[in-house]
Amino acid sequence: MRVHELERVQIVPRERAEVFAFFADAANLERLTPPWLGFTIVTPMPITMEAGARIDYRIKLGPIPMTWRTRIERYEPEERFVDVQERGPYKLWHHTHEFRSVAGGTEIRDVIRYAIGFGPFGAVAHRLFVQRQLRAIFDHRERVMRELFA
Repeated sequence: MRVHELERVQIVPRERAEVFAFFADAANLERLTPPWLGFTIVTPMPITMEAGARIDYRIKLGPIPMTWRTRIERYEPEERFVDVQERGPYKLWHHTHEFRSVAGGTEIRDVIRYAIGFGPFGAVAHRLFVQRQLRAIFDHRERVMRELFA
């Protein structure tokens, strides 16, 4: 199983406490996700973000509806949190969100380690579709953050 990594860094001109609070509110996930994914949170709101919290979603990969469950593996207020996939489209999904005060605001750093599985078919899917889709998702998120925290 080949593990891929996507890393994104963005600086927003706001205090770390405010930026972290935005990400710690699961209701904001829908705002950060492109509409073409058909992303909906199924878990009743509000969701208390803490280590061990589970969040169920529905998404669409093209015309195919899927369910996805993540668990908050690590939660350190105003510093970082890590979500891991328990059920969903990936063989492995490990997403670290880190927040750091920097000159001019807050640095948001995402590191996503993921694997697709399916041997050579997964490798082709990654090259043709998955890699591009993940970049587009995080490009969208960066635009939204720029607009919201300008």
